Amino acid sequence: EASGYRAAASAGLSSPMQVPTDFRDMIRTRSAETGIVRADDLEMAAERNGFVRRVLHYYVPCVVRGRMVAVIGLGRSGDGALLSSEDVEILRMVSGYIAVAIENSLLYQEQQQRAAELELLKEFNESIVESINVGLMAVDLDGRITRLNSALEEIFSLARDEAVGEKAEELFAEDFADTLHQVLGPEGWQLRQTRQIYKLHTATRAGRSLILNIALAPLWADSDEQTGSLVVFEDVTERLQLEEQLQQRERLSSIGLLAAGVAHEVNTPLTGVSSYTQMLLNMLPENDPKHALLQKVHRQADRATEIVNNLLNFSRTGSAAEFNGIDIHRVLDDTLQLLEPQLRRSQIEIIREYTDNLPQVYGNSVKLQQVFTNLILNARDSIANGNGRITLATRNGDD
Repeated sequence: EASGYRAAASAGLSSPMQVPTDFRDMIRTRSAETGIVRADDLEMAAERNGFVRRVLHYYVPCVVRGRMVAVIGLGRSGDGALLSSEDVEILRMVSGYIAVAIENSLLYQEQQQRAAELELLKEFNESIVESINVGLMAVDLDGRITRLNSALEEIFSLARDEAVGEKAEELFAEDFADTLHQVLGPEGWQLRQTRQIYKLHTATRAGRSLILNIALAPLWADSDEQTGSLVVFEDVTERLQLEEQLQQRERLSSIGLLAAGVAHEVNTPLTGVSSYTQMLLNMLPENDPKHALLQKVHRQADRATEIVNNLLNFSRTGSAAEFNGIDIHRVLDDTLQLLEPQLRRSQIEIIREYTDNLPQVYGNSVKLQQVFTNLILNARDSIANGNGRITLATRNGDD
């Protein structure tokens, strides 16, 4: 309006103009010499673009860095006069400014879109890091922690605010720090390849025992320059404990099968020894010196038979449905009789604190004997260097 030319929108021109598909190419080609194109020079169908032809008489391309980013369309002045050479020069100059402004706007929009995509990617990566069930810790080349995830906080009972910025070795137990120094070597945290630590036994600052698998890998920037290292902690404590329990069960099962075979083989000669001893006792008078010796042999044969029967009972898998009233003290004594040689070798003293007149319990004696065997063996293994004491106590539920 300031230059005497009417804007297209104020003339009632609809924004979705119908122009040929090669409109941009026509504008670019026709404006190469003069920098401005008259509507009469364009091959636009009158029946489809008659209104455009009547209102817009001039087209000025907005070009920046050889790329046309927009086209300015103008009509004649109010009195129908054509553009002067001065008007054309002003339009050329203005179109350059408009082109730069449009390009800056497009670049800004592109930058905003890229920033939004990067923010979404960052949130996605953060979500993965926080939801993964292994501990992650990033350190710089000096070994200072730059970040860690929630799983690592839980494993080591660490507060993230306290850990970030600290030396990694100073946050963990001394044995872990020593192992870390050995694995890193003289190069320190300037790793060149992935390092592994398997089944490291350590503890948290709170004293909780841990068994960890650890992987250390270098972190690289886009410029192929190492910026630090990533440390992955996998807590395998519970898994190894379950594996150990499974192995213990398998060992007990193997012992049971072996015991069953041995018991069957031993039972027959023991029966013969006991029977022949009883026959000899019946043949000799009680005042005969040999009678007392034969009684000792008979008692030991009965004791051996009882041990064999206990082995047979232990080796039977039994059914979980075979529940009946049992004497818990008898089950404990049978278990101790089986384990007596092992406990004696480990110099373990057994203290019995049984409650008198304890009522029978409803259960499966075979399964209970297996449970008591596991408990007593675990107690034996937990006593360092033997020379310990295991107390077996029973109480009435009402006491």
